[in-house]
Amino acid sequence: MEILGGLGVLLPALTRVLPRLTVLAAVGCAGLQVSAIAFHLLRGETDVAFNVVVLALAVLVAWGRLTRAPLEPRA
Repeated sequence: MEILGGLGVLLPALTRVLPRLTVLAAVGCAGLQVSAIAFHLLRGETDVAFNVVVLALAVLVAWGRLTRAPLEPRA
């Protein structure tokens, strides 16, 4: 799922074909990381720093592509 999410973030932005999918893929990656954090904490594993970093990056990409630097589709 993470590989597909990464491709979903990159390919629409690079090809400019349906670039709004970049935001949706980043939100999906963020949701996956929230689920991973909850899973690890429920198992008693407290080392979730990597998941928190990936979550922050996914939220940053979603916010940036939605508000700060939206991409226009190819004409």
